Amino acid sequence: MGRLIVVSNRVATPTETKGSAGGLAVGVFGALKDTGGVWFGWSGDVVSETVANAGPTLEQDGAVTFATVGLTRKDYDQYYRGFSNATLWPVFHYRNDLARYERDEYAGYRRVNAWLAHKLVKLLQPDDIIWAHDYHLLPFAEALRAEGVTNRIGFFLHIPFPSPQILINIPPHEELVKSLCCYDLIGFQTDTDQLAFHDYIERHARGTVKPGGNVEAFGRKLRTGVYRIGVFPDEIAEQAKRYESRQHVMDLKQSLEGRKLIMSVDRLDYSKGLVERFRAFEQLLERSPEWRGNVTLVQIAPPTRADVSTYQHIRQDLEYEAGRINGRYSGLDYTPIRYLNQRYDRWKLMSLFRESQIGFVTPLHDGMNLVAKEYVAAQNPDDPGVLVLSMFAGAAAELTGSLIVNPHDSVGMCEALQRALSMPVDERQRRYEMNMAALRKNDLGVWRDTYLRDLRAVPLMKAAPNGAHGTGAGASRKTQDGAPDDAPAAS
Repeated sequence: MGRLIVVSNRVATPTETKGSAGGLAVGVFGALKDTGGVWFGWSGDVVSETVANAGPTLEQDGAVTFATVGLTRKDYDQYYRGFSNATLWPVFHYRNDLARYERDEYAGYRRVNAWLAHKLVKLLQPDDIIWAHDYHLLPFAEALRAEGVTNRIGFFLHIPFPSPQILINIPPHEELVKSLCCYDLIGFQTDTDQLAFHDYIERHARGTVKPGGNVEAFGRKLRTGVYRIGVFPDEIAEQAKRYESRQHVMDLKQSLEGRKLIMSVDRLDYSKGLVERFRAFEQLLERSPEWRGNVTLVQIAPPTRADVSTYQHIRQDLEYEAGRINGRYSGLDYTPIRYLNQRYDRWKLMSLFRESQIGFVTPLHDGMNLVAKEYVAAQNPDDPGVLVLSMFAGAAAELTGSLIVNPHDSVGMCEALQRALSMPVDERQRRYEMNMAALRKNDLGVWRDTYLRDLRAVPLMKAAPNGAHGTGAGASRKTQDGAPDDAPAAS
């Protein structure tokens, strides 16, 4: 069995994979350890052109090689801040009103994908399989194919795939989907996402969709599938229990003075429905005066993409709403909302989840939302909290023991909070057991192993007539010194 080559926009460090890393890092690192392989991608550093043009930085951890490259300022601005996060992210989350499109940013996005592919080719072996992750890398397989790579190449989209009516707002939408069809296997989080892709193929790409998720379009045959990313619930439960007596938990319990606790943890992002969540909590305090002074919402929202103006605005809006609601309902010894714009270690979050009576997870759109799954897994089975979950989170299809809400309905969310706060223990236990059964059935290992099994089952491409093969030798034209004369240059 060949090595696994994982490609993602950011590469978790060896230290992160053993500590505070999230689901993707834990899942793919486990697979890499099993088969041996390479994790390739951006280091997170913005570097000079000289450094960017050097070979990848390699770090070994057992059978796993971490291979990272830096981006120049121009590439960072165009590929990452620009097309990835100012165009693709909002459109894929159904926020066309927040999206912008600039041709030079799209050109930079494609240029960086081609440049990354060229860097990876030199590390490939003939029997490697390649697994690329997320919206930053839609054209990555096409770039590898242009280098002559015939290895199996899979792609997994962690965010929603939008309906065709939304996607066509991106001017080069057809070019993007054509590039995406250069993958052998495309994985989606939900049936809805897969259906949206199939709908685009049939309506706009003049392609066909056959049983089993098989697609023919743009002269390519590929397979699609639904693979719901999960967590390792029993590991999370053990971790949450182990840390429930630590000082940070004791300090929180003491400060609550017997009040009920609602916990929310999200990146600071407009797709998470944070402002709507605050307003629903305000409705609770307004419509149920008995809860004033008796329930606290803790919202942890670590900053993200702080140099993107849209994220600066959401932070300002959230700070305003927290201040307004606290000004209205606070007392000398009571603050309704504790809004924390900072990062916490994952093990601390799991123990805080265990202490809370409600997990409040209400994104406007989300591919899966692992926080919802982590919240359930962290609960005390004897006295579990209740998950209030948005119908637009991918996790809602699995976590049927939750109270499912529409995040655009503040009164409906308020009513769910009221119900959760008053729910008897036997109903809470029954709902918790339903959700835990779902988590164990489709845990992180099932997601990873099922996807990789399907990718390995894909028939290999035939080598090009000129002898190009999957080692990365490539089919592109060569100059006298052996370098491709059409290789992209880092900018």
